[in-house]
Amino acid sequence: FHPSGKQGSKTMNRKKGDKGFEICINNINFQRKSVVGYVELTIFPTVANLNRIKLNSKQCRIYRVRVNDLEAAFIYNDPTLEVCHHESKQRNLNYFSNAYAAAVSAVDPDAGNGELCIKVPSELWKHVDELKVLKVHINFSLDQPKGGLHFVVPNMEGSMAERGAHVFSCGYQNSTRFWFPCVDSYSELCTWKLEYTVDAAMVAVSNGDLVETVYTHDMRKKTFHYMLTIPTAASNISLAIGPFEILVDPYMHEVTHFCLPQLLPLLKHTTSYLHEVFEFYEEILTCRYPYSCFKTVFIDEAYVEVAAYASMSIFSTNLLHSAMIIDETPLTRRCLAQALAQQFFGCFISRMSWSDEWVLKGISGYIYGLWMKKTFGVNEYRHWIKQELDQIVAYELKTGGVLLHPIFGGGKEKDNPASHLHFSIKHPHTLSWEYYTMFQCKAHLVMRLIENRISMEFMLQVFNKLLSLASTASSQKFQSHMWSQMLVSTSGFLKSISNVSGKDIQPLIKQWVDQSGVVKFYGSFAFNRKRNVLELEIKQDYTSPGTQKYVGPLKVTVQELDGSFNHTLQIEENSLKHDIPCHSKSRRNKKKKIPLMNGEEVDMDLSAMDADSPLLWIRIDPDMSVLRKVEFEQSDFMWQYQLRYERDVVAQEEAILALEKFPTPASRLALTDILEQEQCFYRVRMMACFCLAKIANSMVSTWTGPPAMKSLFTRMFCCKTCPNIVKTNNFMNFQSYFLQKTMPVAMALLRDVHNLCPKEVLMFILDLIKYNDNRKNKFSDNYYRAELIDALANSVTPAVSVNNEVRTLDNLNPDVRLILEEITRFLNMEKLLPSYRHTITVSCLKAIRVLQKNGHVPSDPALFKSYAEYGHFIDVRIAALDAVVDYTKVDRSYEELQWLLTMVQNDPVPYIRHKILDMLTKNPPFTKNMESPLCNEALVDQLWKLMNSGTSHDWRLRCGAVDLYFTLFGLSRPSCLPLPELGLVLNLKEKKAVLNPTIIPESVVNNQEPVNSTNNHGQSVGFQNTFSNSQEEEEIDMDTVHDSQAFIYHHLNMLERPSTPGMSKFIGKMIVWIFQRFQLGVGFVFFFTTTGMYHAYKSEKLRKK
Repeated sequence: FHPSGKQGSKTMNRKKGDKGFEICINNINFQRKSVVGYVELTIFPTVANLNRIKLNSKQCRIYRVRVNDLEAAFIYNDPTLEVCHHESKQRNLNYFSNAYAAAVSAVDPDAGNGELCIKVPSELWKHVDELKVLKVHINFSLDQPKGGLHFVVPNMEGSMAERGAHVFSCGYQNSTRFWFPCVDSYSELCTWKLEYTVDAAMVAVSNGDLVETVYTHDMRKKTFHYMLTIPTAASNISLAIGPFEILVDPYMHEVTHFCLPQLLPLLKHTTSYLHEVFEFYEEILTCRYPYSCFKTVFIDEAYVEVAAYASMSIFSTNLLHSAMIIDETPLTRRCLAQALAQQFFGCFISRMSWSDEWVLKGISGYIYGLWMKKTFGVNEYRHWIKQELDQIVAYELKTGGVLLHPIFGGGKEKDNPASHLHFSIKHPHTLSWEYYTMFQCKAHLVMRLIENRISMEFMLQVFNKLLSLASTASSQKFQSHMWSQMLVSTSGFLKSISNVSGKDIQPLIKQWVDQSGVVKFYGSFAFNRKRNVLELEIKQDYTSPGTQKYVGPLKVTVQELDGSFNHTLQIEENSLKHDIPCHSKSRRNKKKKIPLMNGEEVDMDLSAMDADSPLLWIRIDPDMSVLRKVEFEQSDFMWQYQLRYERDVVAQEEAILALEKFPTPASRLALTDILEQEQCFYRVRMMACFCLAKIANSMVSTWTGPPAMKSLFTRMFCCKTCPNIVKTNNFMNFQSYFLQKTMPVAMALLRDVHNLCPKEVLMFILDLIKYNDNRKNKFSDNYYRAELIDALANSVTPAVSVNNEVRTLDNLNPDVRLILEEITRFLNMEKLLPSYRHTITVSCLKAIRVLQKNGHVPSDPALFKSYAEYGHFIDVRIAALDAVVDYTKVDRSYEELQWLLTMVQNDPVPYIRHKILDMLTKNPPFTKNMESPLCNEALVDQLWKLMNSGTSHDWRLRCGAVDLYFTLFGLSRPSCLPLPELGLVLNLKEKKAVLNPTIIPESVVNNQEPVNSTNNHGQSVGFQNTFSNSQEEEEIDMDTVHDSQAFIYHHLNMLERPSTPGMSKFIGKMIVWIFQRFQLGVGFVFFFTTTGMYHAYKSEKLRKK
C-alpha cells in the first residue's frame, strides 16, 4: 500500500494484446438463474510491500482465490448490505445518510478500497518487492442475482431459446461488481479477454471484437471469445445473452444489431438511420469512431432505456417501431444518438474521479444537442434547451441546488457542500435519481455556456484534442502515465480550453460548476419620452434556496419600430436601473414595414401600441446564456406583438405563458392567428391551444361565437359539406397531425358559466371518435385515438350529488354514461387488437381514474391492480400503478400502500420497483407536516428496513427509498414513533446540552416556537436549569447521535481527556452526577417527555430560578 492508503497496484498491462483482465463465464443456467465462472487479473505492483489486494465484488460467492498459482486467504466484507447495525430505535434520516455515505466510502475503489480483500501469500512478498507481475485467479458463482445481471425468463412452454429467455448486465454508474469481481472504478483501465459458454441456440454479445466461436464436441454448447484491446474500465464492460436475431447494418458493416425473436422487421426500420448519426459525430469531432465495432442490443425489462458500454449499447426493446408509427420515431432516434455520443465521451474517454463526471455528461449531452439541431432544426433545439433550462431551474429552486463539481475537504460533515440535501453527493451511489438526472441536464447546459464564451469552433477543437490524445494513448503498450490520457479531469479539460482558445473561463466555471444555484431576475421598464430612453429595472432574488447572485454581462433585445437592437448590460453588485437609448421615435399613422431580428420586414397593425413609445417588445437574455428564471413585466399588447412577430420559438412560448394573465379579445385574436399560421412551429401552436382554452374560460361571460378552436378544427380537418364529420385520416403532414391530436384535448378543458364542459364540445369529441376512419392512412392512428380518450377525460367535471345518493351505473349522468361507454368499448377492443405500446389502454386507465376522482363511478383500485400485475406491458403497468398511488393518497388506504410496498420488494422488473417509489415520492400519501392515519410505527420500520438492508442490490432503488422516507418523515425522527430512551444529549466537545437530535420535532429544527405545554415535570426543572446558561437555542450536532449505550461509553471516554477550566469542568461534574444515578434507568435521568423538558428549558421564569 501507498502511505496515503491508496492501493499500490494497477490492473493494467505491459504488453499490448496480452491479457490485462480475463473473464470466463462457463455456465449460465436460466432455469436456476445462476452463473459460474472465473476471472483472472494481471496486476503490476507500483510499490514494494504490497501484501493485500482489494477488489470490488457484491453478491458473488467466491470459492477460491489463487495468486500466481498459490492459494491465497481472503476476507469478504460489504458494509452496504446493512447500513446501520447497532441501533434499533433510531429512525433518523440524517444519521442514515451519514452512515450510508461512510459505508459506500469504505468500499470505494477510487480510495483503494473494496469488499474483497485478498492476502498476498508470504512466498510472493519478495516477488512483489521486485515489482514483478501478479496473476490473481478468482473462482466465483452467482445465484439468483438481485441486481447487476437481470434474467428475463418468460413463463411458458418450450426450450429457453423458444421462450425468448435472455440475461443482460445493468445497473446505475459503476455496478460491474454485481456480476464479477473487479476493480469497479472508471479510472482503472485495462485490456480485456472475455469468454462466455452458452447453449447452442443462444448468442452472447459483449465488448470488443468477436475473435471466434467454438462449439463443444456434442454441438450442444458454444463459447464466444471477445477481445477488447482498447484499455477500458471494468464499469464499462457489459454482457447480453439470448436467442437474438442478428442484423448487420447494411450501411456500416462493422455495426451489428441484435433483437429478440420475431422483431427483426422492426429492428431493420428502427436502426436504418444510425449510420447518419455516426457520420455526423465523426464529422463534427473530426475523429473516427474509436472502437473497431459497435453493437446495439434491444432487450426486454430494461433497467434504463439507454445504457452505453464500451463498443456496445443496451436498449429497451420498447424503442423498436415500424414505419407506421410517428410519435415514437423521433424519441427512438434521440436515444440512439445519445448512446453513440456516450461511446466517445463516457466509454472511450473515461473519468479520473466522480467529481469529473460533469465533463463527460456535459460533452456527450452537448454534441447530442448539436446532432439534434442538425436533425430536427433550430426550433426543436431551442425548444429543448428552454425545456431543460426550465427543469433545472425548477429543481434547484425546489431542492436548494445542484453542484456539478463537488470538492470535499478532509474535514467533517460541516464541510459538506450540499448540506441542504437529504443525501450525500460524495458518491454517485448515494445520489437521488432525480438529482442525477438534473445533474446531467445542468452539465450539458453549462457546456453550452462555455461554447457561448469561447465559440463552437474552439469547443469542437477541444473535444478533438481530447479524443486525439486518448486515441494515441490507447494504442500504446502499457505505461500507466500514457493511459491516463484516456481519463478526463476537470482541471485537464479547463487547461485544454485555455490552450486552444486562449480565453480565461474561470469566472464562468466558478459561477456554474464550483457552486450550485440558479439566477432569478425580475424585470420591469418605463419609457422616458423626453430623453427617448428605455429605463429598465432588473432586480435579483439571491436569498431564496437554490438561487445565487449574478454579476456579469446580460443581453437585452429591444424590438423598436425601426428594427431589433441588442444591448449588453453589465449587471453589477448593486446596480438595478439601466438606461438604454432608443433608436426610433414614436410615429403615428405612418405606414412603414418594420424590420425584425432575422432581417424580415413585416406590416404590423400598430393601433394597439402606446402612441408615445417606439417599443414593440423587450426580451431579457434571449439566448439563454445564463441559467436563470426571468419574470418580466410588459403590457399585454407587447406580449401579443411578441407572439405574432418574434421569430424565435422561445420568445413565442414565453409570450403564450404571459398571455394567460391577459384574457382579452386581443389575446384571443393573437392566439387564433398563431393557430392558423402554418409556418409557425408546431409546438408553439400546440401550446397556443391550451392557452386559448384558459383565456376562453376566463372570458366565459363575454365570449361570443362558437367554442374556442371548434370552427378552426372544422375548417382544417372536417368535411366541407358535413362539418361534424371528420375527414378520413391523412397524417402525411406531421405539423397538422400534431395539431389535430392536440386541439380536441385542449377544447375539452373549456367550461361554461356553470363550470361544466359545453355539451356542444363533448358531442363534437364523441363524433370525432365515432367517425374516425384510418383505412386509407399509411400511418397508425393509435396516438390520435389515445388523445381523443384524454380529451373525454378532460371534459369530466365533479359530480353533483343529490341528497347524498350513492352513485350507481343506473343513475349515471347521461353525458358521463356516453364517456364511460366509449372508454369500455376502447378497452375491450384493445384486448382483441392491441395498439402500439398499448397507448389506448393507458389513456383509458387514466380516464377511469378521473371519473372515480370526480365522483361519477365508485372509487375502487381493483381494476388498476389487475392491470399493474407482472405480465402486462410496462406503460400499462405504470399507468395502473399511478392510479393506485393516487387512490392511496385520496382514500388514505393503508391496504393499498402495503400492496405497493410489497411490489417494491418483490416485482421482477427493476424499473417498476424504482418507478413505484418515484411515484409515491412525487404524489405521497402524506408528508412530514401532516397528520395521517397511514403514518404509524410499522410503516416507519418497513421503510427503514427497505432502505437499510432491503435494497443493497440496487443503488437506484435504495436512493429512491431514501427519497420516499424523506418526503414522508423529513430528516429527523418520524413524529409517529414513541420517544426513545434518551431525552437529553450532552455534547462535551461543544460544551452544550442539546435535545437528542433523534427526537427533535422538525418544527423545532426550523426554530419555530412550539405550542406551550403544561405538563412540565418538577423533577427535571432544577437539572435542566443548570444547563440553560450554556446555550440559548437547541442545536443539532450529528456527531453526537448514537444509541444510548454508545452515547454513554463515548462520553465516559471523553471525561478522561484533559478539559478546559470553567464550563467544561462544571459539565464534567454534572455528567459524573448523572452516571452515579444511572442505575435508576435512562428514562429517569434523561427526562420524561420531550415537550416537558423542552419547555422547562426554554422558560425564562425557570432560568431565573
